[in-house]
Amino acid sequence: MAYVIGVILFALGILISVSLHEAGHMGTAKMFGMRVTRFFVGFGPTLWSFRKGETEYGIKGIPLGGFVKITGMTEQEEADEDLSDTDKKRVFWRKPLWQRTVVLAAGSVVHFILGFLILWILVSFVAAPNPAYAQEQSQSTQVTVLECIDPTGECGPDSEPSPAVTAGLQTGDVILAVNGVEVAGRECVVDSTATRQEPTAWACVVNEIRALPADKPADFLISRDGTQMNVDLTPRTVTLTGADGQAVKVAQVGIGQYVDPSISPSITHGPVAGVGAAADLTGQMAVLMGEAIVRIPEKVPALWNSIWGDERDQETPVSVVGASRLGGEMVENDAWVAFFMLLATLNYFVGVFNLLPLLPMDGGHIAIAWFEKVRSWLAAKRSKPDPGRVDYVKLLPLTYTVLVVMVGFTLLTITADIVNPITLFK
Repeated sequence: MAYVIGVILFALGILISVSLHEAGHMGTAKMFGMRVTRFFVGFGPTLWSFRKGETEYGIKGIPLGGFVKITGMTEQEEADEDLSDTDKKRVFWRKPLWQRTVVLAAGSVVHFILGFLILWILVSFVAAPNPAYAQEQSQSTQVTVLECIDPTGECGPDSEPSPAVTAGLQTGDVILAVNGVEVAGRECVVDSTATRQEPTAWACVVNEIRALPADKPADFLISRDGTQMNVDLTPRTVTLTGADGQAVKVAQVGIGQYVDPSISPSITHGPVAGVGAAADLTGQMAVLMGEAIVRIPEKVPALWNSIWGDERDQETPVSVVGASRLGGEMVENDAWVAFFMLLATLNYFVGVFNLLPLLPMDGGHIAIAWFEKVRSWLAAKRSKPDPGRVDYVKLLPLTYTVLVVMVGFTLLTITADIVNPITLFK
């Protein structure tokens, strides 16, 4: 039941975000005196509506977005309507360029505001990543000794002691080198993993141990209470699932990373300091989103293959269906911070994506408007006639091409999210 509630809540969050996006367009258009005739949440048949002034507001039957109708987005739209002389002065394309730019960008700005507001609430009052904890995790090669090596993580009376226990390794020991390879002070990413990870010193420890020859003694240089010593450990071979979904045999000795329990993984900043913390987190997310957008084309084959049975790469894109399913998992597992982080990320992503200079996105309309301005300015400088507005009809093939790619990609992600969804909690 909690899962279903989470899915509904996340889908509702997306719908509210998209509706506020359209409200951003409408609000700025009305502020500049433009003629706004319709504002609807959803698509398809009208379920309910009312009119206030010249604008009809309502709800439609398919809750997959919303739209706002501003008269005169193109000259052709103006020609199709019987407008009074007063209303002709209010159509969109006749307004100053800066006003049109504000109206077109307002939807994305709303997403940015929503994303930042969600992050600010989280880091100010709920939970924010603790830099001290992150640094401890990143740099520490201190160990926790496991009593046994067991896939379930539980040791029974008949469980064989782990190699670390047999060799006399103790919780709190610091690993400096493995078979002569230094690990302290380095940063690595764990090999054979499908999940993107930040480089850490502990990952160097993991990689060196996994690469050890099976069932042969290995030399571990450790530090215990400030004293360095060498310990011989004979690793045991275990089978793990690699990044490609295939079974891979690696060596393990029965240790985990030790993190000081006095250091909390999360903190709260308060409303004032939370502004800066939210801004820092936004900057980090911007970098990650930029990397993700660039890598989308290379992830398409993995998406396609996941439909036909391959293991789903957790770094592949998701649709609103997949995002809602993840939201359901997070609620089911009481991971509310992750739930709202995902919602904030989605708002930022939609805001950025919508500003790409391609039709039919708002960024495409902004690019054309500024192209017209620059072209007219250059013509005036050369004493040439004003070339006028761009003919949108000539751009239809490009617009349709972008639409086909977007629809195809959307169908691909939705299909993958239905037949082989990403699962965070197993």
